Amino acid sequence: MNYYPFDSNNKIYKPHFGAIKAGETLLLRLLVHRDAHLHEAYVCIEPDGKEKYELRLNEREWLEDYRFYDREIILDEGLYWYSFRYTSDYGEFFVTKTDTTLGIVSKDGGCWQQTVYSKDFCTPDFLCGGIIYQIFPDRFYNSGKKKENVPSDRYICNDWGKQPEFRQNNGICSLGNDYYGGDLEGITEKLPYLKDLGVSLIYLNPIFEAHSNHRYNTADYMKIDSLLGNENDLRKLCSKAKEYGISIILDGVFSHTGADSIYFNKTKRYGEGGAFFDASSKYRKWYSFGNYDCGYSAWWGVPSLPEVKEENEEFLEYITGENGVLNKWLDCGIMGYRLDVADELPDIFLERLRVCVKRKNKDAYILGEVWEDASNKISYSKRRKFLLGHQLDSVMNYPFANAIVDYVCTANSKNISSVVMTVLENYPRESVRLLMNHIGTHDTARIITRIAKYQEYCQDRMWQSQQNLSYEEYNFAVLRLKIAVVLQFTLPGVPSIYYGDEAGLCGYGDPFCRGTYPWGRENTDLLDFYKAIGMLRRKSDAFKDGEYILLCDTDGVFAFSRIYGSENVIIAVNSTECEKGFNSDIRGKACAFGENISENQNEIRLKPYGYCIIK
Repeated sequence: MNYYPFDSNNKIYKPHFGAIKAGETLLLRLLVHRDAHLHEAYVCIEPDGKEKYELRLNEREWLEDYRFYDREIILDEGLYWYSFRYTSDYGEFFVTKTDTTLGIVSKDGGCWQQTVYSKDFCTPDFLCGGIIYQIFPDRFYNSGKKKENVPSDRYICNDWGKQPEFRQNNGICSLGNDYYGGDLEGITEKLPYLKDLGVSLIYLNPIFEAHSNHRYNTADYMKIDSLLGNENDLRKLCSKAKEYGISIILDGVFSHTGADSIYFNKTKRYGEGGAFFDASSKYRKWYSFGNYDCGYSAWWGVPSLPEVKEENEEFLEYITGENGVLNKWLDCGIMGYRLDVADELPDIFLERLRVCVKRKNKDAYILGEVWEDASNKISYSKRRKFLLGHQLDSVMNYPFANAIVDYVCTANSKNISSVVMTVLENYPRESVRLLMNHIGTHDTARIITRIAKYQEYCQDRMWQSQQNLSYEEYNFAVLRLKIAVVLQFTLPGVPSIYYGDEAGLCGYGDPFCRGTYPWGRENTDLLDFYKAIGMLRRKSDAFKDGEYILLCDTDGVFAFSRIYGSENVIIAVNSTECEKGFNSDIRGKACAFGENISENQNEIRLKPYGYCIIK
């Protein structure tokens, strides 16, 4: 039998898969054939930002015609890369990483990543095995409650089904300034619906006072936007949600404020104070003025979003202090924060935020928006430390989201297998179990549209506003969406439903992905599908902390198992137009979800675009 020299996903070579805690012993084992006539073997370790060094491996037992060489290592907290080198009768050789977890004898390959995180890092238990539901508050449900103190320069749309306005220069009814009246009271009224869907946590896009419907241009961190309600409405929502076993987290937008805010006050909506006009304003030190296109540093150059100096002590105190923003809303009953553009927030801010939030409630959830691999992300020329135990609990899982969409549209099972394995290998287990596994958000096209128009060129908003899916395009996209949802709900992490996706909403990007929930016009078949798989997820401990084991990633089939104790759940999907099968001993098990064709005891067969969950 032929063996690879190393495989980071095989316990023969590396008993502890993935990230480890600081102070834990890491055992690495190299396997070399006797014909190599090896002299000495080394593991080559490169700590992030430091010089590489080597440790000699110890000669161990034989495995058939192969000999093991190993070394136990204890590493400090941080990020490391490693490979192997050995000398023999034939010269010097290197064992490096392939595109998978396997190693081969080659000088040109890559290195394996080893994440070492704080031994004290722990994340909340309440969300494990749960389901997240993301709500864009203005577009979910209008309770009909009279709105008080609404600014007169907002356009209130009375047609709930109207397409969101996409024109930027269209008078008062313009992009970002059309409101449909969705409110906190409306969310409270719909809690029974969310409970029936299996939701355990609601993530609310910004609710603080702001002068655009997306509210990412905060005007006052200390007030609820008047169209959404008031502080008492938030308290009531948190209290009622708790009765249903549902928690609430808020969107924290701390890298910038609105230019039209009590802090900057460029339009003088808030009187004569504010950093823009008043050099003596207490908020002046929050911002950078000078040689910029608009006279001040603005987020991505957008004048309406002046950037904040997050390291400023006065700003830090305002947000993270004892009487600051974070504590104020935690005291209302929320269970944490999703941090907008977390990769643009400096380490000191994230660390102070974590201390503040966890001191108030150690079980609160801190989720970060990071679009890439969060374990090795570099932003502003600096390696980030999001998941080492001092900043975030977890992140929005864009790598999974992109891989799932790619798989259902191309049947590239090798790619999704590789992406899943990379995330599981690089991220701490504590973060993996709370990954926000979304397939659509307010920043992306609706998932049905994204699948139906996969990689199709999207022109300007005028063009997007005129597009509709044909009957055939829509139904074919829904067929593949069900495969995506099966993966989203069963892979490690926590699935997140973007409001309305379960009802069949379509639309390209902003603002068309932010339409109103179609109450009374839902795709009931799709909605029933979401409810059924949510119920299955809640009943299985394997989806809380179950081990992930790859079973098949060939010929368009992707299959894996989740194992927890004596419970073994097999998930298999087929994103091709042909019937497919793969070998698996399924004796004593029954199909709990989907349809599979089993011709014998050792094979699972899947219909075209089929899926099954077997327990």
